[in-house]
Amino acid sequence: MKPGSKYLHVTSPGRICLFGEHQDYLALPVIPCAISLRITIEGRHRSDRAAVVDLPDVSSRETFVLGERLPYSKERDYFKSAVNVLLRQGFSFSRGVECTVHGEIPINSGTSSSSALVVAWIDFLARMSDQSTDLGPDAIARFAHEAEVLEFGEPGGMMDHFSTAYGGVIVIDFDPLVQVRRLKADLGTFVLGDSREPKDTKGILARVKQGVRSLVARLNSQYPGFTLKNSTAEDIEGVAADLTPDEKTLLLGTIRNHSMTEEARKMLGRVEVDHRKLGELLTEHQTVLREVLRISTPRIDRMISAAISAGALGGKINGSGGGGCMFAYAPDNPDRVRRAIEDVGGQAYIIRPDAGTSARKEGNGP
Repeated sequence: MKPGSKYLHVTSPGRICLFGEHQDYLALPVIPCAISLRITIEGRHRSDRAAVVDLPDVSSRETFVLGERLPYSKERDYFKSAVNVLLRQGFSFSRGVECTVHGEIPINSGTSSSSALVVAWIDFLARMSDQSTDLGPDAIARFAHEAEVLEFGEPGGMMDHFSTAYGGVIVIDFDPLVQVRRLKADLGTFVLGDSREPKDTKGILARVKQGVRSLVARLNSQYPGFTLKNSTAEDIEGVAADLTPDEKTLLLGTIRNHSMTEEARKMLGRVEVDHRKLGELLTEHQTVLREVLRISTPRIDRMISAAISAGALGGKINGSGGGGCMFAYAPDNPDRVRRAIEDVGGQAYIIRPDAGTSARKEGNGP
């Protein structure tokens, strides 16, 4: 750091989805948890208007000029899209930035590495802008969702951005308005297992999301007022004649996921948690994700089984599925669970619930 310069450090966590996988884009609640694997951006102003972003973890560097709207030169051009979003919000940049990005979060594994990056970058840019603004977690999350998802027409929801911006264990409701509530639960240790299988996020989101949404739209036209939020298994039985067996199974699985999320909301709203019941509910959630939504893989199934055999209280796949990560709840014996996951081919990390996006400055520069 040059004498007199002012360095800004912004750090954002990854996340696991405890309950509500594949629910946010259906306007159903989700319960994510920020985790103690993080992305950090640290840097300072430049005397010109260039943005220089070093990414040593992936042996890459991004360079462009801040100011006017930036054209995209590649798919998912997040460093530029975040600038464009902030420019549309009235931010300006009379000085450039140079920074370095370091990450601990497994990439393309369902633990929100890209969203954590975009959230951290939005926060970094807003603080380094001419307006020098602390946006707060809600605005950071919304701008990051716009930069990562809406700007490129991606199929994802808003869970990742809210989770990494707010931190801790939260519940997000999407109907009638997006609302974030912090849950009081004092949770123990988890073990995250990376299968090292690449995820087909777009393919799985398109299959599951489009499948459920088309069914709901059809039922809405036939049965005005039908909603997933207020439906029960008995309601689905009442319209079963209009469904194929696969469609009925998909809707019943979606409704069961919703009811489990509501059960978990009550459980996690208390400081004292029934840890064994929490583990059992996670495993039940995994059963629906594996057998109904079909988003798990044989390797992830083996990792979950190995973790439970080693003493974990429960576990499930994490993220959109088709590869990526699983996690197990292991408040008492995380080292043994970590070894069990690694013995069946996963890369394991002991993790804990963690704080959301945060920033600090160092130095005495202008």
